[in-house]
Amino acid sequence: MSFTKIVASSCDLVLASGSPRRHDILDQIGVLHRVVIPYIDESQRTAESATSYVSRLALEKASAGCLMHNLNVPVLGADTILVSEGQVFGKPIDSSDFKAMFAALSGKTHSVLSAVAVNNGTESLVLLSETLVTFRAITAREIMMYWDTGEPKDKAGGYAIQGYGSIFVEHIEGSYSGVVGLPIAETCRLLTEFNVPIWQSPVAE
Repeated sequence: MSFTKIVASSCDLVLASGSPRRHDILDQIGVLHRVVIPYIDESQRTAESATSYVSRLALEKASAGCLMHNLNVPVLGADTILVSEGQVFGKPIDSSDFKAMFAALSGKTHSVLSAVAVNNGTESLVLLSETLVTFRAITAREIMMYWDTGEPKDKAGGYAIQGYGSIFVEHIEGSYSGVVGLPIAETCRLLTEFNVPIWQSPVAE
């Protein structure tokens, strides 16, 4: 599965993620890339902190991506989780899970942790972005109507800040792109470290 039209011979980076949102962000900053989709165990380990958990997943995705292609280019992996009152929220399992998740987030401030990692086959580095997002009070009817849009089903925390879920957001403190799924500032720092060029393709207006 690939979201990019760039041929493998011209890419400067491999994105180890099936997320179209991460693909779009790399396109936005002009990074020539192709996509591979790694399959790893994304379970949180016993006593593993939220920051360690999300950073480990990003690193493991980048490492798995290295094993999936034979191009001499770095591999980027990323992961995003949501934390509220010490509880980690990933993608909702079903409508009941989503309903409980959103009821817990309603009218409160939560943290979105996005980790991005790059592995070039020899070394790897990871950076972490944390953003605080405040939701307004959300009614039970709104929660189920939002679920019925289909948008929450593959999103960490059950919402897309760039989509229908934007109506619930009162305030954001930190990286908007980090909440979307790939923090641009941290990503560019890593790309620079691994000599991956940006601004290499036209950005759609």
